Amino acid sequence: MSPAERERLTHWLALALAPGLGARRIVQLLERFGGAVEVRDASRGALADAGLSDAAIAAIDMPDRGKLDAAFAWLAHAAAQVLTPDMDGYPRRLREIGGPPPLLFVRGDIGLLHEPQIAIVGSRNPTAGGLATARDFAGYLAGLGLVVTSGLALGIDGAAHDGALAAGRTIAVLGTGPDRVYPAAHRDLARRIAENGALVSEFLPGTGPHASHFPQRNRIISGLSLGTLVVEAAIGSGSLITARLANEQGREVFAIPGSIHNPLARGCHALIRQGAKLVDSANQILEELGAQLGEYLDDLDDAPIRVESPLPDTGQLDHDHRRLLECMGYDPLAPDDLIARTGLPAFEIASMLLLLELQGQVVSHPGGRYSLRAGRGKDQGTESYPA
Repeated sequence: MSPAERERLTHWLALALAPGLGARRIVQLLERFGGAVEVRDASRGALADAGLSDAAIAAIDMPDRGKLDAAFAWLAHAAAQVLTPDMDGYPRRLREIGGPPPLLFVRGDIGLLHEPQIAIVGSRNPTAGGLATARDFAGYLAGLGLVVTSGLALGIDGAAHDGALAAGRTIAVLGTGPDRVYPAAHRDLARRIAENGALVSEFLPGTGPHASHFPQRNRIISGLSLGTLVVEAAIGSGSLITARLANEQGREVFAIPGSIHNPLARGCHALIRQGAKLVDSANQILEELGAQLGEYLDDLDDAPIRVESPLPDTGQLDHDHRRLLECMGYDPLAPDDLIARTGLPAFEIASMLLLLELQGQVVSHPGGRYSLRAGRGKDQGTESYPA
């Protein structure tokens, strides 16, 4: 990094390090004074007139040297880059949102930030069917050339990243600094994304996870994307914050419906009542985004996603096992419910559920409940619907 570039970046880092200055406030200062250099050159009186505290003014004048050094040390690593709004490479879609991040640290392919993106978000504690749905939608859309963007969280986010990596590219927007991975269970996933996609953060290197960071990073997930798909979300889920931000940013919001008995479907149903597009296939998303995707739709593959039937070959199971499967659905059920539906004794139900789970026909859920397994396949006995 040249001395001139280091000096230019120092001005932006000084603003980001000043206490009490969020992204929106920094934008206001830039508009008032003309740029990051001009803010730092302004007199203490002018900054005070702009509403800045004494602590913020002092930090702008003399930013924390240790944090500055940590940022430049991280930027010295290969594939580590930073973007500021005054750079041509800053993502156009982020410029359009309220309070665009003044700093955007990127590890990986920085060019992906300019590619058409679809955000996929949802519950951190999804059902097995929700995980499969997120993985399938992400894989299909990434296979068409779209970049799948999410937040690296457990559950739906992780499944979306994983599905996208199997077929294309993905971006993870972090709620920590670019040198940290949260949750720790996703360290390997983050490594794969850095190698085959991009990790993005507005937080300075060394910043750990904090509850307030994750709603804040959600505006970047939705802001980078043409639309946001919510797969599963309870009422009050952070995914609904992302959807709300997408709506405020003028982006499309999509939601996958579910059973009225599934609490993780209630957030999606609420979004649909509020105007989100109900989707049950990936091509419905593409149709809605068609005008924005343009040439990317020229390569659209009409092959359908295949949905594997939950029922096995009936010749391989006895009558009682078939009856148990016929009484089950994709909503988790307690063994007592299955006993009531089938009339079979508890010990037989328990034995059959164990066998069917080992065969991959059913999935166990927290609380000792079970449901049919959702998945994909191309074998005989499957049903398909347009992707």
